[in-house]
Amino acid sequence: MERRVTLYSLKGVQDAEVSTHYFSTADKLGLSMLRFQRAPSDDVVLIVHGLTTSTDMFVMPEHYNLVSYMLDQGFGDVWCLDYRMSNRHPFNLQRHRYTLDDIALFDHPAAVAKIREAVGAGKRIHVISHCLGAASFAMSVFAKAVEVDSLIANSVALTPRVSTWSRMKIAVSPFVVEYVLGLPYLNPNWGEEPGGTKGKLMAKMISMGHRECDVGACHMLSMMWGNGHPALYSHENLDEITHRRGGDLYGPTSVHYYRHVRRMLNAGRAVKYDTRNAKHQALPDDYLQSAAEIETPVMLTTGEDNYVFTDSNVVCHEALERAAPGRHELKVYPRYGHQDVFMGKNVAADIFPSMVEFIRRRGGARPSGAVAGPDALSASPRTPEVHRA
Repeated sequence: MERRVTLYSLKGVQDAEVSTHYFSTADKLGLSMLRFQRAPSDDVVLIVHGLTTSTDMFVMPEHYNLVSYMLDQGFGDVWCLDYRMSNRHPFNLQRHRYTLDDIALFDHPAAVAKIREAVGAGKRIHVISHCLGAASFAMSVFAKAVEVDSLIANSVALTPRVSTWSRMKIAVSPFVVEYVLGLPYLNPNWGEEPGGTKGKLMAKMISMGHRECDVGACHMLSMMWGNGHPALYSHENLDEITHRRGGDLYGPTSVHYYRHVRRMLNAGRAVKYDTRNAKHQALPDDYLQSAAEIETPVMLTTGEDNYVFTDSNVVCHEALERAAPGRHELKVYPRYGHQDVFMGKNVAADIFPSMVEFIRRRGGARPSGAVAGPDALSASPRTPEVHRA
């Protein structure tokens, strides 16, 4: 299939100085962040992707993306983290044993420390996070491993919940993938592989059960995550370019993270994967145990039609409200699902304003240089690097 947007393109963000910042974790992984600067800002924004995705989901040129929106709103210093789940790094392409505990303890604190080193003291840091990036960042905050000024966690945080069919898949898929099929990872783009491979055969068989579209990567993603046709989003919410480049936007992933999610599903809350693991001694066994003590305001967001983590964040808000009444907030977006909250073609009008409003109201004052009026919602990236067939 012809690629319609340059892989790892940054053309979706205009009029910003872009730099790459590398850092190492305490467990010896090299990670990176992209920094988009337009003007000095006392309110720094860190954006965190989910499993199999990357910074690319926030800089998409086919729609008014989150990084551009935040810059236009006067947040002149925006960072995007590519941690160990990112498809911009090779760590998913092996049969690893990383867990969300590793990310909560090693990745997020190191990233925030790197930002503070670069921006200096006195700056407020606000985090916008998604999927297992949101769950792991919430775990890091509620484990007191990292301190930020506000957190937006989309789709899932500290009380993962999925459909019955998804629970069945997550219960058996790690064993089947690793030990029956002998595969090191799952790849949504397997259907586009040259030649005849085991992965390509799997992709073609899965597509036989998905007649809702003709994009093989979309079918694979519905198998990998959630329950639906499609599972991750509504087709109507996506630009067709976004829909067709799913194989680039969502990379391959090993399946061990599924095991940690399964453990949390069984517990009904975010818990440590292995309580006997000495390297995670600094983390709590139960990430909600100190919820009443955490002063960082959290906005839990989710699509009303979330077929991946269903009502996880509704339940999480109920739990946090019991622990600290009035401290945290919930926002449910009608007609949206799991991934289209960030990747949808109309998110700048439907989704992003509520996130900005939360940061300004609960995390920090309105930054200088913000775009005011209706143009802030209707603008779009200039000279987008998109080929429309």
